[in-house]
Amino acid sequence: MSASLALTHLVPLAKEVDENKVTPGVLGFIVFAVMALAVWGLMKSMNRHMGKVDFKEEADLKEPAPTGKASPAKG
Repeated sequence: MSASLALTHLVPLAKEVDENKVTPGVLGFIVFAVMALAVWGLMKSMNRHMGKVDFKEEADLKEPAPTGKASPAKG
């Protein structure tokens, strides 16, 4: 009985809604939720892969560091 009472109160509210107004509805929420879960999974995967990267750079001893002098022109 309470369900029918609730429906009688909701029906007038539904008629107040503009019938020409477009809303995303349940499908829009589901699409948004799936996209949010995909981004969360990608960020978690990226964080795991970035943890495996070694950022220590070894000094390159084969080439001397530039001193700022211009090299002589060949000619």
